[in-house]
Amino acid sequence: MTPTRPFSMSTPATLITGALLSLAFGAASYFATSEAIESDARARFRGMARAAQYTIDARIKSYSDVLRGVAGLFRANPETSADQFRQYVAQLDITRNFSGIEVINYARAVRAEHLPALNEELRARLARHGVQRFQPLQALPERDTYTVLVFIEPLPPHALDKLGLDLEARGAVRRALATARDNGTLSASGTRIALEAGPNQSGLALRLPVYRSDLPTASVDQRRLAYAGSAGIGFGVTPLVSGVLDEFPVKGARLILTELTATAPEPDEAPPRATLYDSLATVERPTPALPPDDGSVFAASLPIEFNQRLWRADFTIPKSALYTRFDMYYPWLAAFAVGMSTALLYALFQTLASSRRSALRMAEEMTREVRASQAKLQASHEKLRMLAAHAEQIKEGERKRIAREIHDDLAQNLLALKIEAEFLANRTRGGQRRLHARAEATVRQIEVTIRSVRQIINDLRPNVLDLGLSAAVDWQVADFARRTGIACELVDDGDDHRIDDHSATAFFRILQESLNNVARHARATKVRIDLHQHAGMLTMTIRDNGVGMQPGSRNRHGSFGLVGIEERVAILGGAFSVSSGPESGTTIVVTIPVGGEADRDAAPDGAGTRGRDLNRAAA
Repeated sequence: MTPTRPFSMSTPATLITGALLSLAFGAASYFATSEAIESDARARFRGMARAAQYTIDARIKSYSDVLRGVAGLFRANPETSADQFRQYVAQLDITRNFSGIEVINYARAVRAEHLPALNEELRARLARHGVQRFQPLQALPERDTYTVLVFIEPLPPHALDKLGLDLEARGAVRRALATARDNGTLSASGTRIALEAGPNQSGLALRLPVYRSDLPTASVDQRRLAYAGSAGIGFGVTPLVSGVLDEFPVKGARLILTELTATAPEPDEAPPRATLYDSLATVERPTPALPPDDGSVFAASLPIEFNQRLWRADFTIPKSALYTRFDMYYPWLAAFAVGMSTALLYALFQTLASSRRSALRMAEEMTREVRASQAKLQASHEKLRMLAAHAEQIKEGERKRIAREIHDDLAQNLLALKIEAEFLANRTRGGQRRLHARAEATVRQIEVTIRSVRQIINDLRPNVLDLGLSAAVDWQVADFARRTGIACELVDDGDDHRIDDHSATAFFRILQESLNNVARHARATKVRIDLHQHAGMLTMTIRDNGVGMQPGSRNRHGSFGLVGIEERVAILGGAFSVSSGPESGTTIVVTIPVGGEADRDAAPDGAGTRGRDLNRAAA
């Protein structure tokens, strides 16, 4: 192997490369950190703007709720008097609870023929307030209906001249009232009300139609007929947004509120200014300049819906107001740290480059050792499985041998003893009663012993296995139903399952273990066993309607039932699956491959005959 030349930092090309990498990564870190700081500040500012937007929306909704309450008052009691209306508004305490609302009023809808009566009512009310001059409303030829202000609260002296004002005199207000009347919705004409001189002193009105409660309002014609008047509120734009910017955690923010929905002016009026509010506007500077577009400020434009009219809230703030002193120096600090780190990493990389080949060789050797260990572990696992299979074969063979010896020796002796006892009982019948009774008792005891021996033989290895797998499964199912009282259903395709004795015994033991699990744990009332063969595969399905397996029960310490079944199936080269759910029972499916011409172990000579003899003797 060619030796690796040691790394030297004195090489000019290496030094230049390291310096360029450090500068490049330092500059990238500077710009990335600056962008991250600016992005975080922009996100914080937008969150502040959204909070302010939600505050304005909530205040507009609260104003709408107040207006609905006023409309409900006149709908419930159309004959509400001025004193009752004054008491209702006083209970609202708008100065404390709804600081933006300047006035609450009610305008009555009257026809031209009812104007004289309304003029007399308003004249009398104004006279009580000391107003002697009153200009009555005159009916116009082109109009038949009028919407006249009859209640205003609070009612300062300078607002007395508003009583008797016809709201439909202005075209924009008349159209907004008609639309609200026909649709039953809130209306806002967008008409500005000058509260005081100077900027940011505009007021707006919001109105809601009032219908008579004794008339239907399902259609437009019905609503026009039931229309009784209009409840309204007037509020200032400045109180509406007051305090919104004060909630910003930083100072220096600016709010410009612009109305986007156009308002048609009256013939003799100029179009209203689109800007509703500007937090920088003052008497000395009513129209301050717009924020600069040089990237030095953050800006957020959010929509505000004012009852089918759209406003835009423009929030701006200098970027420096959201930056801390640490934010100003942090990009330079990050650039220096990254540049130095890059230089150190580059030097370290060059130093470690010479040892890369040896590390790779070591990794390859370790990989070979791991793979060899895995192969040994897999071979050991296969040997253990083969040993388990061999042990299982020895155990089954020993069971078979012991059952055969018990049958051939003990069973034959018991059968001969029963014959002798029956002979003695027959000879003593009639003359020797006491001896006959003892002989009968001996016969019965021998029969009990024969049944016990037969049960032991069946537990070791049932003789019915010599008759084939189908007969053995049928016998096991019937015996399980007799012992447990659980209803069992066996569905067999009726084919002659040609399977070797080892596989048949394993299948039979799997069925035994599964049924034992059902009896011990499932609390089932019905079990269904399906046995069928198709395409060289023999499948047995055991399904119960019990409580199912609890989570983790399959791998519980000391539980080997399912593990034993899985190992038996693996030894036969088959497949095994268990599905279970709460209150849905458990299903076990076992599938093993079988040859079409597989030989089956022949039953020992006389085995079937001996089994029938023993059964006949016990009968």
